[in-house]
Amino acid sequence: MDVDRLRASWAAVAAHGAQVPSYFYSYLFIAHEEVRAMFPAGMSDQRVKLVTALGEIVSNVDQPERLVRFVEALGRDHRKFGAEVAHYDAVGEALIATLAHFLGEDWTPALADDWTAAFGVIARTMQDAAARANQVSPAFWMAEVVEHSRRNAHLAVITVLPESRIHYQPGQSVSVESHLRPKVWRHFSPANAPRRDGTIDLHVSSIPGGELSPALVVNLRKGDALRIGSPIGDRLTLPAEEDRDLLLIAGGSGLAPLKAVLEQVASTRPRPVTLVMGVRHSRDLYDLDSLVALAQGRPWLTVRPAVSHEPTADPGVELGDAVDVALRYERPRNNLITYVCGSDPMVRGTLKSLAEAGWPTNPDAVRHEDFDARGYRPSPAPAEIHG
Repeated sequence: MDVDRLRASWAAVAAHGAQVPSYFYSYLFIAHEEVRAMFPAGMSDQRVKLVTALGEIVSNVDQPERLVRFVEALGRDHRKFGAEVAHYDAVGEALIATLAHFLGEDWTPALADDWTAAFGVIARTMQDAAARANQVSPAFWMAEVVEHSRRNAHLAVITVLPESRIHYQPGQSVSVESHLRPKVWRHFSPANAPRRDGTIDLHVSSIPGGELSPALVVNLRKGDALRIGSPIGDRLTLPAEEDRDLLLIAGGSGLAPLKAVLEQVASTRPRPVTLVMGVRHSRDLYDLDSLVALAQGRPWLTVRPAVSHEPTADPGVELGDAVDVALRYERPRNNLITYVCGSDPMVRGTLKSLAEAGWPTNPDAVRHEDFDARGYRPSPAPAEIHG
């Protein structure tokens, strides 16, 4: 395969923007109508994922190790969608047809051979990874909703009990699907360290216009079932060898993975920890009682709630953004690592404020989700899930 030729042709096709995934899925569903049932009714999110995944593959085509890790993760993750060998053939056909359509006269036999060979390698790699994953973990877990607690108009804490234990690390995320919105998967972070009874708390904030979160907050009920995908991510996890002091800066329901990390510290290796929970209004401090209870009897833990959009008479609640409150009390030091979690704008703003205050923001000093690569976040290897 000619790497430069593959990249140049993809760049030319990708320049057509949203037309590309629209054509791809139109072709796929017309030529193979049986595949349509695997996808949600609304396809806007799926179109973004397609382009992101293809872009990731092409950009790493000359970095075999990184490319294989990504493609194998795709294969593992596609198990929850019910992907089978015949589906790969259909997708390959639709991809080749899409490339030929947008390249027009520039679509040559040599280019067709390159792309056919490339997709063949990708498909085999995904299928092999899926087969290996099937030997050690299910494609997804069924989980019963054992508690659904509305904390305010737009947020609920949902406790689920999976049919069998899900082995995850505090700070990771799991994908969730509900009968309320079939085929729509979204990622949420467990808000607790693993428990003996296997239950998991999910903090779900209703996103305006969101496909799944409003339904989970408003319409989900105790006794309902959810499907839970494999845990992913390591950016917010706490490495076993990490013993530095912790500054945890949370925005809204970004509290969830940081609370799980905090519980992990409490049960393993306590060290000085400050948690700043930032919200707009006092009514949004939805989990403050449990945080205060967690801090009782733990002198190494400081919890600082912060409200940014209204004055507060509560002496225990600070006025300002979470990062502003953190900077009032903390100074950068070699034995401190900072974790940041919240909406994309909150994370970006926090990193900017830290940098302007003279804090190091390199990955060894500040850990946060990679919000620039959320078009598609595939699952880790089974060894990472069950290790």
